[in-house]
Amino acid sequence: MTPLLGLKSYSDIQNGFSHDLLWDLFDGNKEYMNLAHECLDRHAGKGCAISVKHHTGFLEHIDYDELIESTSQFAYQLESLGVAKGQRVAIVLEPGKSFYTCLFGAIKRGAVAVPMFTLFGPDALALRVKDCSPSLIIADKNHNLIVKQFPNLIVLKADENFLVSLQGFPSEYSIKTKASDLSVFQYTSGTTRELPEAVKHTQRSVVTLMIAALFGVGLRPTDKYFCPSSPAWGHGLWHGTIAPLALGIHIGAYAGQFDPKMIYEVLEELQIDNLAAAATVYRMLRNTDCRDKHQIHLSKCSFTGEPLDPQTFSWIQANFGVSPASMYGTTEVGVIMVDYPGISGHLIRPGALGKPAPGNEVIVLNTDDDLAKINEIGEIAVKRKGAWFKVKDFGYIDEEGYFFHAGRSDDVIISAGWTMSAVEIENTLLTHPAIAEAAVIGVPDDLRGQVARAYVLLRTGASVEPDILKAYMKSRLSLHEYSREIYFVEELPKTPAGKINRKALRDTAKKEKT
Repeated sequence: MTPLLGLKSYSDIQNGFSHDLLWDLFDGNKEYMNLAHECLDRHAGKGCAISVKHHTGFLEHIDYDELIESTSQFAYQLESLGVAKGQRVAIVLEPGKSFYTCLFGAIKRGAVAVPMFTLFGPDALALRVKDCSPSLIIADKNHNLIVKQFPNLIVLKADENFLVSLQGFPSEYSIKTKASDLSVFQYTSGTTRELPEAVKHTQRSVVTLMIAALFGVGLRPTDKYFCPSSPAWGHGLWHGTIAPLALGIHIGAYAGQFDPKMIYEVLEELQIDNLAAAATVYRMLRNTDCRDKHQIHLSKCSFTGEPLDPQTFSWIQANFGVSPASMYGTTEVGVIMVDYPGISGHLIRPGALGKPAPGNEVIVLNTDDDLAKINEIGEIAVKRKGAWFKVKDFGYIDEEGYFFHAGRSDDVIISAGWTMSAVEIENTLLTHPAIAEAAVIGVPDDLRGQVARAYVLLRTGASVEPDILKAYMKSRLSLHEYSREIYFVEELPKTPAGKINRKALRDTAKKEKT
């Protein structure tokens, strides 16, 4: 059989893909595997593993060999502190040598690494700590506050002396983990009062997740790759860190307060040719007047988290010379649709989610749970364990088999019997030259049941009247499909992962009603 990395065309992938071929990418097998070995140890002598762009402008380079050593030393430290296999180690650090040392050192020990977002407030952090019950926490800038908050836990401080202190431990650690052993707990983004369930990954999880890395991100061993997503979240952890390192790729990461100017800098500094980011990142790059100041040569780029509006899609094509590839999935089912970046025979369609990832069967079901017709909006479903599992997203399929997103179940607005897509209205608003960001939700209405409300953030110095925007939407969508209510705002709420938090807007609207 042809190796996975040898499948160069869309038709070759459809005909030649097999889950068994995924195992050929790793040293481990179905019985024994360790992520730290797959991502670091087997690449000894290869040179630079990770380059971290800090928001200050500093570019930190970390070699494979130094991480192999420091992760082994940290594994020994955990052992000396009594952290047993299977126990959780919470990591509240920005990307940098200390973060990667703790992440892979915990995994090397056989403990469970739990990366946590550094901007979590006390309530959000407490919920997650209570849920995963870590044996210890590693933190840096928030160390003193965390010590006070959790007086009964060991809280290590990852300051300038942390890595130096590890040098007293041996530099080689014997790895003994089964493929089925837990390796990572990953929390999805959510509000402080509603704890998203942790996704519990085993050592072998990278095998299945490599499908999205290969065919959604388009990763190949020769790539110069950058993903600015925080490794506290799934995209930054698995597609930004673990999968590319397992392939021996030199990766770029980002630490600190997000600054699109720093993103432009690192794309040029590292000569990045494969960029993966949240849709919000591309919009911020578009809204920053820096593109012409940098020499950037991308051959692949991808986005995830939410659909990309047509204006930003076109801007990426015009300014980076590539079509952005969509990658779509949910926490419950993983990535199920991809856009095959870098693969011949597949055309990236603007606005589409792509086509099913290899090994996935995906359909759209109508309200009667029957197969929806072409271009009929229904609920997206994927086959799992012989049955159709609804992913709580609406969408449709076109004549050529491309899937399109019509919003979450909460994002479909039914007004006076008409079904409207919040996503479609938002994308239309974003084509208006005065608008920088927009979010649309359905709010209760005594006459129509629901009406669409738009929250609009204007570009600096721009102004526009609500009636002008309503007329603009009517002229581009159906006459009924527009936001009857328009609120101008100075900021839109975002989840920690950078997506617009429509739930927060809906919650605010409910409070206003009461």
